[in-house]
Amino acid sequence: MATGTDRIERYGRRTRWLHAAAYLTTLLLLGTGLWLLGGQEGHESILARALGVSDTRLHIWLGWALAAVVALGLIAGVRAIPTFLRESFRYDPGDGRWFLRWPRGVFTGRFGRHEGEFDPGQRIANLVIVAGLLILVITGIGLTTLHGGQLFARLAKIHKWTTIVMTPVLLGHLLIASGVLPGYRGVWRSMHLGGRVREETSRRLWPGWTERN
Repeated sequence: MATGTDRIERYGRRTRWLHAAAYLTTLLLLGTGLWLLGGQEGHESILARALGVSDTRLHIWLGWALAAVVALGLIAGVRAIPTFLRESFRYDPGDGRWFLRWPRGVFTGRFGRHEGEFDPGQRIANLVIVAGLLILVITGIGLTTLHGGQLFARLAKIHKWTTIVMTPVLLGHLLIASGVLPGYRGVWRSMHLGGRVREETSRRLWPGWTERN
């Protein structure tokens, strides 16, 4: 009989390593990108100074690293992509009630029930983050291969505004995934230290998925 303290594997090792590589490169990219966006190109950041390169060059290197991680993820996780997309685009009756209860659930842990592998908020975040990262990678590659011109200017504008939109989404995702908020306590273990969360945590956050697993 389950006690609530049993642990359930939420994510496997391959997924956790790819996620770690993606968020580390993305956070560094975000930091260097915001540094450049803030007009600090002429003032080397601490990281750029430590590596002996300009912030622009560092940002480009990190961009290629993220592109490699994305390519590796697509290749290694090709069989999981249909499931990820199906669950991210999923909509069930009652999802609206989940959103209504979410502001209070963040602090109490009393979220509305949902049946998906991801909660309704996660689904939106998944789509925004994946689409945003793909846009940033594609426009970033374009900016490194072009040297001025109308297309370069358009790509630069898309890259800039995508960064601005993505920043609060990524920071919000980081806040929730860290488990600092009372309702999400323990969630960080799903991507770290073996990817196993307590059954109580799993039932609180993903009730339908937990019952199926």
